[in-house]
Amino acid sequence: MKRIGLFGGTFDPPHVGHLTICKTVLSSLSLDEVWLIPTYQPPHKQQPEASFEHRNNMLQYLISHEPQLKISTVESERRGRSYTIDTVKILKEREVNSQFFFIIGGDMVEYLPKWYAIDELKTMIQFVGVTRPGSDFVDQSVLKVNMEEIDVSSTVIREQIERHEHPEGLPIKVYDYIKEHGLYGS
Repeated sequence: MKRIGLFGGTFDPPHVGHLTICKTVLSSLSLDEVWLIPTYQPPHKQQPEASFEHRNNMLQYLISHEPQLKISTVESERRGRSYTIDTVKILKEREVNSQFFFIIGGDMVEYLPKWYAIDELKTMIQFVGVTRPGSDFVDQSVLKVNMEEIDVSSTVIREQIERHEHPEGLPIKVYDYIKEHGLYGS
């Protein structure tokens, strides 16, 4: 059975922190692959600044040298608001011989009880909480992966680009793409 990590996010823009999380979980849990799933329309956030197509293209550059990392565009196929349960149902139909591990930040574990259809979702996938130094959670149903502090944020990167500063934590190919397409006020 194939072991696949699922890492959803707006990736607006994707950065080395996202890459580090994927690689850490991949090795810590001996996964075969990690699929990055850009959200088409987040259910609890405002619309991303960059289009789905731009975010997908930037992700391609981010993972271009990581053969075990893939991009799933499943959420763009459905359009509209994206709930995790809907995405997981589609992936489980397509990948019947796979076990899925859904990667979230350790700080999100306490909010899992509020997720849409969480009880059904927990029967379909294994949640993985990524913790930073000094943070922890107590939900025994969630696998814990500890990792080093990553001091990079999509919000800060967007602000740096808007101020025409070179953003930290952004691979040069992703930054070049942003400048080429005039994203984030570049």
